[in-house]
Amino acid sequence: MVDKLVARHRILGVDPGTLFMGYALLDTEGNKVSLVDFGVLDVHKLDGQYPRLQKEFFFLQEMIDKYHPTELAIETQFVDKNPQTMIKIVHAQGVAIAAALSKDIPVNEYSPMKIKMAITGNGHSSKEQVAGMLQRFLNIPDEQMPKKLDATDALAIAYCHFLQLGLPLKDEHGAKDWTTFAKQKGLTDKGLTGPAQQLLAALGKK
Repeated sequence: MVDKLVARHRILGVDPGTLFMGYALLDTEGNKVSLVDFGVLDVHKLDGQYPRLQKEFFFLQEMIDKYHPTELAIETQFVDKNPQTMIKIVHAQGVAIAAALSKDIPVNEYSPMKIKMAITGNGHSSKEQVAGMLQRFLNIPDEQMPKKLDATDALAIAYCHFLQLGLPLKDEHGAKDWTTFAKQKGLTDKGLTGPAQQLLAALGKK
């Protein structure tokens, strides 16, 4: 008897920024996930917006050549009271998307609220809460947790995409995250497996 093929993905998550860009890579195999790398690209010392964008573009291309991700997950729909800040962030988003498309990497976009909902079940969670949940999910030692939250933001984006890849009935009954799905089905953590079980177990420890 031949085993069914298990879907494998290597997700590159990007938190676009004009001074600091978070990045993260996750390997997934079915409902299993493991951390490959995450960190922050610091471009704030470069003089001017366009040299910074250029650095981000070439950095992401190098990351793609090195790690060979199968898809990009990126945060979009950023809103800021300062229109100039919004424009700069949109430029950074465009650069990241262009870097992926130049290497034929599919792009997946997620709003900040959707990412937080997927990780914590609360669309208004703080960055620190999201980082803490990810540390539990991926068993990251304290000493390996980055000081800058741009890195864990990127990790959240990648993990959100991982959850979406395996979300049961994601196109039925409006279930857009694991907690919504669980509530609709009246399930506990004992009734779910994989990332869903991780999420509900972690939510119980908050």
